[in-house]
Amino acid sequence: MSNIVRDSDVVELTAPPFFSFGEKVRAKRTIRNDGTYAGKEIGDILARKGEVGYVVSIGTFLQQFYIYGVEFLESGNRVGMKRKELDPVTPRDAVEDIPLPEAAS
Repeated sequence: MSNIVRDSDVVELTAPPFFSFGEKVRAKRTIRNDGTYAGKEIGDILARKGEVGYVVSIGTFLQQFYIYGVEFLESGNRVGMKRKELDPVTPRDAVEDIPLPEAAS
């Protein structure tokens, strides 16, 4: 059983997901159908590098990675992608938390 090939030794599931539901993201590279996307031929482009979409679901893969279901606007495809394949459209340091309501005195 030691022949399992993993992308890395990191287990993302020990921390919360990097992206949130509804977050606007950008594909870091062109994603092609590997045969798991129904209705498209193997090798068809599902998302182009730089295409923008929104996180619509968050799942897991191999008990190691979060998989983000991203609905891409231009292609109209919903594609499952790993964290390393996505960038946030709004830089993280530019995102401000919504302030909590003031506590009643």
